[in-house]
Amino acid sequence: MTLIKSISGIRGTIGDCPGNNFTPIDIVKFTTAYGIWVKENNKNNSTKIVVGRDARLSGKMVENIVVSTLMALGFDVINIGLATTPTTEFAVANEKAAGGIIITASHNPKNWNALKLLNHKGEFLNAAEGSKILEIAESENFRYSDIENIGKSSERKNYEDIHIDSILNLSLVNIDKIKECNFKVAIDCVNSVGGIAIPKLLNRLGITNIFELYCTPDGNFPHNPEPLPENLTEISKLIKEKKADVGFVVDPDVDRLAIICEDGTMFGEEYTLVAVSDYVLSKTPGNTVSNLSSTRALRDITEKYGMIYNSAAVGEVNVVEKMKETKAVIGGEGNGGVIYPEAHYGRDALVGIALFLSLMSEKKQKVSEIKKSYPEYFISKNKIELDEKMDIDKILISIEEKYKIYPTQTIDGLKIEFPDTKEWVHLRKSNTEPIIRIYSESQNPENADNLAKQIMEDIKGYLKS
Repeated sequence: MTLIKSISGIRGTIGDCPGNNFTPIDIVKFTTAYGIWVKENNKNNSTKIVVGRDARLSGKMVENIVVSTLMALGFDVINIGLATTPTTEFAVANEKAAGGIIITASHNPKNWNALKLLNHKGEFLNAAEGSKILEIAESENFRYSDIENIGKSSERKNYEDIHIDSILNLSLVNIDKIKECNFKVAIDCVNSVGGIAIPKLLNRLGITNIFELYCTPDGNFPHNPEPLPENLTEISKLIKEKKADVGFVVDPDVDRLAIICEDGTMFGEEYTLVAVSDYVLSKTPGNTVSNLSSTRALRDITEKYGMIYNSAAVGEVNVVEKMKETKAVIGGEGNGGVIYPEAHYGRDALVGIALFLSLMSEKKQKVSEIKKSYPEYFISKNKIELDEKMDIDKILISIEEKYKIYPTQTIDGLKIEFPDTKEWVHLRKSNTEPIIRIYSESQNPENADNLAKQIMEDIKGYLKS
């Protein structure tokens, strides 16, 4: 059983002992710390906090605890119930609330849950803000409201309808062309909140041929909920059987989008952002951002339009910060996370679906043909486990020194680029384990694997010396 406290929130497995797992006591403690932080940093003098949750089995229990704790602190809770992460982010800004809490463990299995914390803009907290909340939680210097000042709770169901309205109003979502194409679409929503929101979105876009797989939001995940190829065999089969034009798969909180081609093959989560960016850049000149571990294909597409690509440290908050700094018109992460500022600054699979269908309606090509039009890259993901006593920072410095003739970035571990071959390798240390994660990319899988192996051998050589 596990409890992980980090700057991005608290997550863990349900049950067992406080302090070691995601228990009611831990939920109260962390929610209280967040509420105190909001009071101290209330940017818009609002008493409102939005709470939304995915459909996992423990969601209602956690929701009850979070809502009651916030009321005890004097906040008026807008409880939107079952809602996607991007819908909750949108609701915070739309309601001019002081903040928001999303109850979701994202792609983790059903025995996990978590609290994701938002500021008054509906964006994730930065490192300094998250650290302050951890500090408040550990101090347990809490004070709750007296009877005259406890807050209220109001339920706002179906907030996804308001969110979808805003998506349909985006200038680049071409509803008329999408309707004309009469697409056949298959979806897998892993029995969570995507099963509520995505069919509604598709219907509003004029799509009537929808083949639904696991759209009952009861939290009984039928397969591993992370939208990776090995977990998506059923929808691939369904697409071929029904002769669907495209398949969309989301994780339990709907901030990641995986696309499946008409022949049942994977479009690739890395290429979700690439394709959507291609469409956006073809209409809107501007810069792009993704994290250091995302495919180079986004850089290639950006430069094709004469624009500038920038990279950020891994993590949505870091990507958003870089997007604002560089005035990027589109950005995100290579795990299927699309961030489109015209909608809001958060990963949003619903926005991704609407923009991708607009791209399809314009190109009038099969999804597999659209994929072939982009530069082909392959990412190899590896890790090397180390002794807890080893100084990982020194290891990274030694690797940086060995490859000092090549461009490097150290904003998040170490990234080394090899411009002549368009290859790169990114080394990141884990915050919770003595591990270095090694991501490498090349234009064929074998070279990507070999690049990772070479770096791993370099690390082993350093350790021997």
